[in-house]
Amino acid sequence: MNLLALDTCTRRCSVAVLIGDAVAAEVATAAPRTHTAHLMELVREALACAQVHARALDALAVTMGPGSFTGLRIGMSTAMGLAFAAGKPCIGVSSLEALAAACLPYPHTICSMLDARKGQVYVGRFRWAGDRLLRIGEERAVRPEEYLEAGDAPHLFVGDGAAAYAELIRSRLGTLAELAGPELNYPQASVVARLARASWTDPPPGSALRPRYLRRSDAELGIRSPVPPLGNS
Repeated sequence: MNLLALDTCTRRCSVAVLIGDAVAAEVATAAPRTHTAHLMELVREALACAQVHARALDALAVTMGPGSFTGLRIGMSTAMGLAFAAGKPCIGVSSLEALAAACLPYPHTICSMLDARKGQVYVGRFRWAGDRLLRIGEERAVRPEEYLEAGDAPHLFVGDGAAAYAELIRSRLGTLAELAGPELNYPQASVVARLARASWTDPPPGSALRPRYLRRSDAELGIRSPVPPLGNS
């Protein structure tokens, strides 16, 4: 499978090309510009580095959230537009799952946290089971104070939300809290590509994806779901 993957859900933007099991190219930027200004340039650069023409792609993949509302719209509209033009399927991947998947082979619970602004974080909990990454509970938008309760097992925190609230995490969990290195705190398009390949179910070409905003959906429904504390994992 030849697969082109995009991630634009945070201030970092990345594009990768997967050929078979190998990452043939990956390019990224954290330039202080809207992703619209450089995304297609990165796509062209990644394809050129991988020496693959767009017509040779079997599918596209993109992070579908949660994350920056504007960033998600840019990345998903670009990926679906390219997929539609090429008559290829487009596969959506959770940005929180992509963060966790980059942390293998951590043996305990991985807590992905993206900064949602307004005093909130997008959170998801995952755990490796053999060669599979399992999600524990639902992905949510919460205040970090609601989410961080003393647990009895180690947890690895990853994401720009974990970096933003590192002091709070350490104060609540002490030595049970581990923080991923800063290079892992943003989703990587190469990881998105691998997750898309692993979840491949032959979706129809041009099938539509919907952004996973989390906070907007909860507000529209008027429902505030309970947040399970860390100790319940």
